[in-house]
Order: sequence, then structure tokens, then C-alpha cells
Amino acid sequence: MTVTNNLVNLEKIAQLLDGQIITDAGNPDRIIEGAFASDLMSDVLTLPTNHLLLLTGLVNIQAIRTAEMSDIDCIVFVRNKKVTVEMTNLANENGIAIIHSPFSMYKASGILYQAGIKPVY
Repeated sequence: MTVTNNLVNLEKIAQLLDGQIITDAGNPDRIIEGAFASDLMSDVLTLPTNHLLLLTGLVNIQAIRTAEMSDIDCIVFVRNKKVTVEMTNLANENGIAIIHSPFSMYKASGILYQAGIKPVY
């Protein structure tokens, strides 16, 4: 496992979550320090962000816009949710990595926690 001082890269996150990085912005070596799971984008806007990953099942353009405004590095869409071409393009334009995962938000959160990614709260 690629864990150094609780830091995990995107490639490892995709592997852990049985997922796939689907954006060009998804530099597989990018390090993620913390994670937050929510479908409420208003909650996401209040977060302190620094190398943060967002887990969500909310698949719409607003999730990408919220990540853009909050300087979130990566969004993991759980429950096999698929993004649109418009969402992928917007994420690429803003340097936001997107990962698809078949896991539930609960399972994905637990896996990332065990891998050493710290929760925001």
C-alpha cells in the first residue's frame, strides 16, 4: 500500500475503491490528505480544503462546480454513478480528478479511512 504519513495517491485510491480515474486531470501521482463524504453540496462549501477528496453519489454539474469553488482535488462518485461528458469536460478544465467506484459511500469511506486518509472532522 502506498501510504506515507497518511498520504495516498489517486492511483492507489482508484485501486482501493475498485474504481477508475476518468478525467485527464486525474494525475495518478497526486496526493490526497483528507476526505469528506456528502451528497449535500452546501456542507462541502464549508470545508477547509487542502488535497481533499469528496465522496458523493450526487451526479450533476453542481458537484463539479462545488468542487471547483472549494478547491477539491478529486471527486469519487460512488454506487456506480456515471458522469456526463459535460461534467467530465468541466472537471478537466478545472484540474479536478474524477473516479468512478461501484462501492457504497459507507464502504468507500471505510476503505479510505483504513488506508490512512484522514477525515475532515
